[in-house]
Amino acid sequence: MSQLLNENVKQQVRDAFTQLEQPVALLLFTRNHGNCEYCNDTRELVEGVAGLSDKLSLSTFDLDADAAKAAEFGVDAAPTLIIAGKEGDQTVDYGIRLKGIPAGYEFTTLVRDVLLVSSRDSGLSETTRAWLRGLKEPVHLQVFVTPTCPYCPRAVMLAHQMALESPMVKADMVEAMEFPELADRYGVSGVPHTTINDGAGTLVGAAPEEDLIAEIQRALA
Repeated sequence: MSQLLNENVKQQVRDAFTQLEQPVALLLFTRNHGNCEYCNDTRELVEGVAGLSDKLSLSTFDLDADAAKAAEFGVDAAPTLIIAGKEGDQTVDYGIRLKGIPAGYEFTTLVRDVLLVSSRDSGLSETTRAWLRGLKEPVHLQVFVTPTCPYCPRAVMLAHQMALESPMVKADMVEAMEFPELADRYGVSGVPHTTINDGAGTLVGAAPEEDLIAEIQRALA
């Protein structure tokens, strides 16, 4: 994975991270034993990114050895990266998750997620913000991606913006090839594929805010 974070890429990310405002906590869950093909690469990648700004902190956990911590954050698969806010000694979990290695096009998602959480501003339209403020039921968005999909980061970012905006929304990027059983369960045949509340709703493609809101509303109805 070191070839992904060559000096040129590192410098681009450092430049992007000059925009960081508030501290960001990265919580990475991997598995030291058992079948986790991409855990070591993911750890190396995230460690490399965390070292590019003093506004970033990284905590690493083993899914099995740190089962209590995994349960606290609702993590059930490895590798899973949580991008959270840091307020003093407190970690503020906005429900933003990356399940699987954020490689290829999804590396930009990792960088943009850090910037998003650091800004503490979703950037969503006022119409969308107002609807999310009135949300009374939990919404779980799972956006299935592959590293070679150029449209996937846009779909993931929209889901993560909604999670940042509303405590009722949790949003996962899911690398479809790393979690094939999950992809099969929801009938993922193309990406990006957004599953809402365990299949109650589905949106295929990188859709605008209003389309995702409409599908969430349909899933909740």
